Order: sequence, then structure tokens, then C-alpha cells
Amino acid sequence: MEKKLQPSIPEKLYYKIGEVSEITGVEPYVLRYWESEFKIISPLRTNSKQRLYRKRDLELILEVKKLLYREKFTIAGAKKRLQEIKGLKEKQLKLELPDKKYYDGLLRVKKELQDLHGLLS
Repeated sequence: MEKKLQPSIPEKLYYKIGEVSEITGVEPYVLRYWESEFKIISPLRTNSKQRLYRKRDLELILEVKKLLYREKFTIAGAKKRLQEIKGLKEKQLKLELPDKKYYDGLLRVKKELQDLHGLLS
């Protein structure tokens, strides 16, 4: 079975809906629909209501596309799977960051930042 590579996402702060459509291969009307169904896809809006997507939004769109089109999930199934993935990532993050080990380091960084702030004031 042929394995398709995930498209590369150009390094930018924001992407317009046309760019997102071109990068992901998903039509703009589908992106707007997914935005209404998957609350985790939440592009910023300009004053003129134009959508501005971040790289994280594109990654989520590609994940939704994979779940729906390749793995044949329903919308409800894809929502559930994304929640499971989110839960696993949060659990993994907690495992990787033992409280005591990093607490002291963060206190040192905080102190240094306060000292720098004092110098600049």
C-alpha cells in the first residue's frame, strides 16, 4: 500500500483560508464546516471577519482530514478520537515534567527575569 507524506507547512505566523485550502487539500467550505464541528479548530478573525489560521490549526486540520478520509471515522468518532489524543498528550506531558525537578529551575529563571526587569526599569 502506498503511503502518502503529509504536506509540508510553510513557516508563517498566519495563513488565509485559501492558503490553508491549498496546503491541506481541503475546500474552503469544508474548512468552515469543520470549524463549526471541531471547536479545537479556531482561527483568529480580523476586524473584517477574515479567518487567520495558525500552524497549529493546520496541523489539526490535517489530523481531522486523516481521521475522516483515510481512517474513515465519522464526525462524532473523530471528535472522540481527538479528545483521546489530547488526553494522552496531557498525560505524557505530566509524566515528562516532574514537579520538583523543574520547580527550582523555574524559580531561578523567575528571579533572573525579575533582576533584569529591575535593571531595565
